[in-house]
Amino acid sequence: MATDIGIDLGTANIIITMGGKGIVLNEPSVISYNKKKDEVVAVGKDAYKMIGRTPDYIVTVRPLSEGVISDHNMTQSMIKEFILKVSKKNLVMPRIILCVPSFITDVESRAVIEAALSAGARKVFLIDEPIAAMLGAGIDISKPEGNMVVDIGGGTTDVAVVSLNGVVKSASIKVAGNKLDAAIIKYITNTYQILIGEKTAEKAKIQVADVFRPSGERKLIIKGRHLIKGLPQELEISDLDMFAALKENVYSIISAVKDVLEQTPPELAGDIIRNGITLTGGGALLNGLDKLISEETGVPVKVADDPLGCVARGTGKAFDLIDVLRDGFECVSMYKYR
Repeated sequence: MATDIGIDLGTANIIITMGGKGIVLNEPSVISYNKKKDEVVAVGKDAYKMIGRTPDYIVTVRPLSEGVISDHNMTQSMIKEFILKVSKKNLVMPRIILCVPSFITDVESRAVIEAALSAGARKVFLIDEPIAAMLGAGIDISKPEGNMVVDIGGGTTDVAVVSLNGVVKSASIKVAGNKLDAAIIKYITNTYQILIGEKTAEKAKIQVADVFRPSGERKLIIKGRHLIKGLPQELEISDLDMFAALKENVYSIISAVKDVLEQTPPELAGDIIRNGITLTGGGALLNGLDKLISEETGVPVKVADDPLGCVARGTGKAFDLIDVLRDGFECVSMYKYR
């Protein structure tokens, strides 16, 4: 239906699909709130511009942290504002599928469901990130064979083996894009006594990182503040610096992949060797990660087409599979939350 709305509730970004239009919104998961007037000032891109630039009575926050909801009220308000933004207060009440981390608590589920209901949802469904990621990557999960996805988002990495529309084995760790950026900041601070910002760390990760076989040839000049002199300073870093900074966290992700593989039934493990592991999410774009996971596990690894939009696209596709999806998909009973 044209009014069906799919929401990928990410730590860094919220991506919304609508009916047959595909992705209609992709904005930062940020909200600005006026404490004096008790009202929302801005959400998404507009709120992101306000970070660090507001008076005391206007609070600008990221209400989702490491894949979990750290501020229920702000999350509720943010979801409501985004839904109203894309539906343009349409008279037809939409069905909404919310994509949530695999290990979300009942309290967190309640917060996002209430937000969708208060924005005028007719029916609310919850779907786990790995299921949505596989659907978005174009994997047929209805067959009796094993497929494995590693979804590396901003706050969490979800690893899952799926067969017959259900999750067989899964794991979720709080090591993902934001943790990688923080590791780069920490390494540059400790090694060179230069403090850099989040955006600079992310730029370095995207442009020069190579976690497979760094050679020292990829280089980038970054700018920051020297901690001892207190003055601005430039620094040239290489992919060897990036590998040293990211190594521990990258191997945490590989360890989670190995743990799930070890718990997978032998027949499905054989399927995974044949079908390979699919990487989705922004972290899938980390240079050399697919090759490193393949070398460490002995399983072929491929990066999905448009890994950033996989979960959102899968959330939209789930409407056609409402009657067949099993684990990791739930139709919320209205009476529980009213």
